[in-house]
Amino acid sequence: MSAPTPLRIGILGAARIAPMALIRPARAVPEVRVAAVAARDAARARAFAGKHGVPKVHVSYDALIGDPEIDAIYNPLPNALHCDWTLRALRAGKHVLCEKPIASNAGEAERMARAAEETGCELVEAFHWRYHPLATRMRELVRSGVLGELRRVEASMCIPLPLPGDIRYRFELGGGATMDTGCYAINLVRFLAEAEPSVESVEVRRSSPDVDRWMRAELRFEDGRSGRVECSLFSAKLLAVSARVIGSLGTLDVLNPVAPHLFHRLRLRTSGERRSESVPGDASYTHQLRAFAAHVRGEERMSTDARDAIHNMRVIDAVYDRAGMKRRGT
Repeated sequence: MSAPTPLRIGILGAARIAPMALIRPARAVPEVRVAAVAARDAARARAFAGKHGVPKVHVSYDALIGDPEIDAIYNPLPNALHCDWTLRALRAGKHVLCEKPIASNAGEAERMARAAEETGCELVEAFHWRYHPLATRMRELVRSGVLGELRRVEASMCIPLPLPGDIRYRFELGGGATMDTGCYAINLVRFLAEAEPSVESVEVRRSSPDVDRWMRAELRFEDGRSGRVECSLFSAKLLAVSARVIGSLGTLDVLNPVAPHLFHRLRLRTSGERRSESVPGDASYTHQLRAFAAHVRGEERMSTDARDAIHNMRVIDAVYDRAGMKRRGT
């Protein structure tokens, strides 16, 4: 049998994340081909294409989306632009792999999900870590009963980004720590708890009245379990990327679950066991791209689909509500 025709992907914007998240992984995934790029600045798009070997440059985002030789769109634009350009791509008959967070708020995510259903196109949120074998291993241990009755799930995603002029600090572009790094922490807690939390309380530090640079939220699940997420772009805790699951019989700690291909460590502690593991695998972006190609072909569904993205955005909205801050996109 002949190999399937590669999925032809176009990139919206010459974003810094695109080489790591798409172009380099595509070299290891024959089911995918990066076919074109467009940017607001045509010269920048040409320079990006020349540097990374992208064969076609479009003069506008609309031209890229309208290209009949493109099957899917990768959307790494600023958060505030995710909804509009994803809707345009879906309505043009393109599948979309959209960077996280998928939208500015849950209302936008719901519109995007409806558009995907109406058009029959696939929409996936790019939480790449979910497709690395480490994520599978974490869930296996949580489900196995080795931790006993699950009581609490925590996740931290704190990174140093003290650049006030960066788009991540701009409210009108969907900025803020909860949006940029908190979306990871929230996704981790939801994934490990396998349930949707409510937000009980919030602590916040701001870079401006509407933009958070650090956020900590206490969570509660319907069955009585608790949770916590902590995220930052600039705080006293410069770097903390981890997850913890606490049960009646032990604790699971994972260092760097969101970029496990760089380095990670899983530690299980119970009364009768102390174990440390490192789970092999390709770069998480490579796993994600393989999964996206299979998802579009109808072979295996991805878990970070549009419906899952809505749930993640609802928690983000609830965090901002509890903090007394405006939701992004409002």
